[in-house]
Amino acid sequence: MNITTCFKLLAISAATFATMQAHADVKVGFMGSLSGPVAAVGQDQYDGFMLGLESLGGKLGGQAVSVLREDEQLKPELGNQIARKLIDRDKVDAIVGLGFSNVLMASLPRIKESGTVAIATNAGPSPIAGAGCLPHVFSMAWQNDGAAEAMGKYATDAGYKRVYLMAPNYQAGKDYIAGFKRFFKGEIADEVYTQVNQPDYSAEIAQLQAASPNAVFVFYPGGMGVNFVKQYSQAGLSKQVPLLSAFTVDGTTLPALRTAAIGAISAAMWDVPVKAPGNAEFVAAFSKKYGRTASHYAAVGYDTARMLDVAVRKVKGNTADKAAFAAAVKAAGSEFKSVRGPFSFNNNNMPVQNYYAFQVVKGAGSNVDMKLLATPLPNHKDVYAAQCKQK
Repeated sequence: MNITTCFKLLAISAATFATMQAHADVKVGFMGSLSGPVAAVGQDQYDGFMLGLESLGGKLGGQAVSVLREDEQLKPELGNQIARKLIDRDKVDAIVGLGFSNVLMASLPRIKESGTVAIATNAGPSPIAGAGCLPHVFSMAWQNDGAAEAMGKYATDAGYKRVYLMAPNYQAGKDYIAGFKRFFKGEIADEVYTQVNQPDYSAEIAQLQAASPNAVFVFYPGGMGVNFVKQYSQAGLSKQVPLLSAFTVDGTTLPALRTAAIGAISAAMWDVPVKAPGNAEFVAAFSKKYGRTASHYAAVGYDTARMLDVAVRKVKGNTADKAAFAAAVKAAGSEFKSVRGPFSFNNNNMPVQNYYAFQVVKGAGSNVDMKLLATPLPNHKDVYAAQCKQK
């Protein structure tokens, strides 16, 4: 072997080593609402994701992981800036979180253009579930309509004839109301949209009471839900008009609501009573580490880390090939073991999963618990998938 050949081989080896080093670590950007009235929602997603990483020894697919944490403050314009920073400056392999639907939609143009894998842990807006679906954009949480559809089905099965609807005036609020109406077979007493992060609902509650419905369905996540349910209870309605909800009475709001939420019925794809392999262990580990009960937001974050572990392993750590990595994420959806029960990605990259109905019941002392009532929509697929041209 002559000296020229030796230098060429050394150069190739050095380049190969440099390439391996460049892709030795997986870089994940987490962006969520970590301050303000819905901070608990974002914090639970982040804590669940980090607990999932911890359960995997701090690695994904055997690769070391760095997580960049960003607070988009539930501001779409800030979310857009953060998404651009994570993609263009930080060169992340995947973006996780993506906050609420309005933040996700504002961040979408750069995500779409870049081809970077994006995994929503708290959003599944209808525009990207249908004709606007993308091969590298996923929801690990839900298609927005899902839990509302389950509550509409539950309300029909329970015999409610006339239901009053309320939600904040943004994309997810509209999706949830549409989802409830799609599966509810009775009469809609009224349909009211309120400002995002509105603190006082007294006028709307008086209007609701005057309508004399058989039940009320609301979608108010985070602090909005705490304010609404407390005011609903204080008005004496909780014992008169059944309160049905999606993502309003859950692990993030129950510590503040406590007995004010007793009797409320909510639909979700997960809660503590779900009997799925690994769920009891997750609930115990979350409580031990963070000193509070896990919410479905935490469960989604946890599932996301464990799904990514399978996906990174499938590409042998080479996340630089964005198309291959996106395909691996799609396949991993049906291979990892979810704490919520059956799970896979539909053709539009939205979850196929069970939706359950839970009721808040009195626990020991001043505590409250969640009781599993039914599974209104098992292995549910959203209606928008038919509009998506992906396979």
